[in-house]
Amino acid sequence: MSTTLPPNVLPYPTRDARPLRRTSDQLPSDRPLRRSDDVTRTRHSVSLVVPARNEARNIPWVFQQIPNCVDEVILVDGFSTDATRAMAEQILPAVRTVQQSGPGKGNALRTGFAAASGEYVVMMDADGSMWPGEIPHFLHFLDHGYDFVKGSRCIAGGGSLDLTRIRAVGNLALLAVVNRLYRTRLTDLCYGFCAFRRSFLDQLDLRSAGFEIEAEMIAHALRSGLRIAEVPSLELPRRSGRSHLHAVSDGSRVLRTLLAERPGGRGAALHATGER
Repeated sequence: MSTTLPPNVLPYPTRDARPLRRTSDQLPSDRPLRRSDDVTRTRHSVSLVVPARNEARNIPWVFQQIPNCVDEVILVDGFSTDATRAMAEQILPAVRTVQQSGPGKGNALRTGFAAASGEYVVMMDADGSMWPGEIPHFLHFLDHGYDFVKGSRCIAGGGSLDLTRIRAVGNLALLAVVNRLYRTRLTDLCYGFCAFRRSFLDQLDLRSAGFEIEAEMIAHALRSGLRIAEVPSLELPRRSGRSHLHAVSDGSRVLRTLLAERPGGRGAALHATGER
């Protein structure tokens, strides 16, 4: 089941916002830059998993805006050759850095989820396309009975400043597939800003190695009957560098995943017998 209950929409950072250059530049002594109006309270511990490969120039902007409601930040390093790890540790000394065991975003996320200790787990990218200030929206729905919360760029309050035509068409096509196969009414699919209860990690049964893990999470959450909510999210332009996404090849892998994992499909049958 999907719902779009409208939480209060917070102001978004502008595209021209710039991170502070050094940790000594007006940063509080206890934590990096946080929003002064961050009054979110949750009785549950929160882990934020951030996969990153060569994102040293983007990490400061992301980490300086993580809200106080996050208790643990896990950086999953994807064999970076730049200063990604050093930059993360400089901006947020308490960050936990783990090395992913193999290639691909799916492998990175599964590594981060396994290392997370929070009752709630939030996942987001390290390229600056997702604003950490939206995290309280996700936690609000988890606190009110939902099991899996996903960001949507396609409902009121959401949007994208970085969606190319080919990505937009591909997302719509794949969204139509998932809504038809799983008899649901989701509004967005290929967007990796999500949160879930860690107690349901076994039900999600994640196996994918690449970008298709985001579709696998949705498919398994739907198939398992988890209570799903969508919240508005604004996708920002990548702040620096080039995307690791390959629209055509990654889109094909997402489609194969949706078809294999559909109710009655081969993936669902293997999942039921534990043979995957």
